[in-house]
Amino acid sequence: MLKGSRIPRYTTASRSGQNNHFQGGPPVALSDRTLTCADCEAEFIFTTGEQEFFNSRGFTNDPKRCQACRSSRRAEMRSGNYDSGPREMHSVVCAQCGNEATVPFRPRGDRPVYCSDCFSKMRTESSSNY
Repeated sequence: MLKGSRIPRYTTASRSGQNNHFQGGPPVALSDRTLTCADCEAEFIFTTGEQEFFNSRGFTNDPKRCQACRSSRRAEMRSGNYDSGPREMHSVVCAQCGNEATVPFRPRGDRPVYCSDCFSKMRTESSSNY
């Protein structure tokens, strides 16, 4: 099989009556299903069109959130509000030039830590060696 090629997935009915997603088997007619949102706990309809879209993309799980909660979560992620607050910065002495700098991680002491200027110089030097 070629790398990156996809085998289409079909929805087939199991003995329990739920849809199983696996390769092969005869396709089964899809129908609208009522699901409960994990965020607001409201019921929403998972339409046949949405199910076909999910199947065409190879998604095997049903959506957890209603459309309104999905949209608000997506907007929150794009605006950067998913962040847990300001980052804790730590003071260090640059191993190259000796100047004081702040870094967004706690140095362990077993490796050298550089200020942003020295770090940038080292990156450009190492990338020009290739």
